[in-house]
Amino acid sequence: MCSLVGAHLRYYVQHFRRTDNRVTTRIRPEIEKLQQNIELVIKGKSEVIKSLLIGFLAQGHILLEDVPGVGKTTLAQLLARSLNLSFSRIQFTSDLLPSDIIGAVIYNQSHQEFEFKPGPIFANIVLADEINRTTPKTQSALLEAMNSAQVSVDKHTYDLPQPFMVIATQNPIEFHGTFPLPKSQMDRFLMRLQVGYPDIEDEVRILREQREVGNIESVQPVMDIEEVRELQRRVLAVEIDDELLLYIARIAAATRQSQLLRLGVSTRGALALRRAAQARAFYEGRDYCIPDDIKMMAVPVLAHRVEA
Repeated sequence: MCSLVGAHLRYYVQHFRRTDNRVTTRIRPEIEKLQQNIELVIKGKSEVIKSLLIGFLAQGHILLEDVPGVGKTTLAQLLARSLNLSFSRIQFTSDLLPSDIIGAVIYNQSHQEFEFKPGPIFANIVLADEINRTTPKTQSALLEAMNSAQVSVDKHTYDLPQPFMVIATQNPIEFHGTFPLPKSQMDRFLMRLQVGYPDIEDEVRILREQREVGNIESVQPVMDIEEVRELQRRVLAVEIDDELLLYIARIAAATRQSQLLRLGVSTRGALALRRAAQARAFYEGRDYCIPDDIKMMAVPVLAHRVEA
């Protein structure tokens, strides 16, 4: 089903606009250094790492969907460590409660008053591990926090730290004991990515070293939080002209009018594609978007939002 949806989206983006081969790009040095830092540990996954970094630059949340044991958790840890950001991991289970994620008001006996105890969602990068193994009620608590970058507890609102990114992992729905995310909640994620198995050469290297990944503790930060915020601000300034906005709108409209799709791309999805295109342009060293930015991001940004 995913490959069918991807094929439809690829048809739409090629139908409306041809590739501009005249533009040459070069990855920004600071972003290249960040990617190389992550690749010290995770080998052979350059495209996945690139997409993850684009998602982070776009200030979006990422859904990593794949089978167990391919490095989803490690990828999230490495991103946080490379950026010197706070990191929190939440293991989702069937008995996890919303308060286990966002926190709760408890009574402090020493001060004789109630106070808010923040949950693990109060971190710059939050790994929501196996999000489809918990109940819809608990999933909703996380996804609402993702949408507003704040949580409300006992009539009080608390802002989440900035930058803030959720990287959720999910095993395919054919695995037993899962609660699939509805489309309305999938729409909160900027992109859905698949890590995939390593190729033969990389797997031989893993077998030779007798470990799944390299040493995470050996990875050193390559930038600080202020540099990270500045990069994200600069992405927002990337120019995208009206012709390309029309291109995005026509892709979205095509998914809504297609007889092969029961659910098309929402306006939120179209806005997400714009943000991802801006982030890809910035990643590639440009301060303006080109058609290829939209083409390359269309499937990871839109495929999980439509239904065939």
